[in-house]
Amino acid sequence: MYPSDIFSRMYSGEEESKVYPKKEEAPSEVDDVLQTNLFNVMLNRRSQRNFEDRDVEDWKLEMIFAAADTAPTAGGFQGFEIYHVKNADIKAKLVQAANNQPYVSAPVTLVFCMNPSRVRMNFPLNIIKKFSVQDATLAAAYAQLAAHALGVSSVWIGMIDEQKAMQALGTDLVPACILCLGYPKKMLQAKPKRNLSELIHEI
Repeated sequence: MYPSDIFSRMYSGEEESKVYPKKEEAPSEVDDVLQTNLFNVMLNRRSQRNFEDRDVEDWKLEMIFAAADTAPTAGGFQGFEIYHVKNADIKAKLVQAANNQPYVSAPVTLVFCMNPSRVRMNFPLNIIKKFSVQDATLAAAYAQLAAHALGVSSVWIGMIDEQKAMQALGTDLVPACILCLGYPKKMLQAKPKRNLSELIHEI
């Protein structure tokens, strides 16, 4: 499947888009990415906190955003929003909001926020909010795996002062997590995980 087919399917009906410019041509590396073994991606992914000072290519960002857009959501309502933070001053404020973790000012900083107003389901508000948390989290996880498949490392930030982050973004939407992306200064080996016999509980 050609990447433009993926983008046109995901963003059909959009006359113009500054976020996802629709280009007919795509780098040859895209074909290799589309054949990536998902299990290898999951097994080899490792959190990275030291990034090179260089930008991530636009076409890779498009595919990362597209991956987030495919994540499963409650009722298919996509109860989340993504803030792609480019402004250095806002990144600095997010660093403070994230317990002064400096890597929040990575080459690419994505804040996944909950938007329960999009979840139009007949459930109590606390359930709708829970759905929105799950929607945002799944979208960020899909984006993180897509990034790794593209050779872009990441670190997931969950320690966030929500009010400070919301003020920095200028939104009333609560952040679920911050995903920091960039090219690693050094490739790290994946850490060993629990044995499956310890993880899985048959009852």
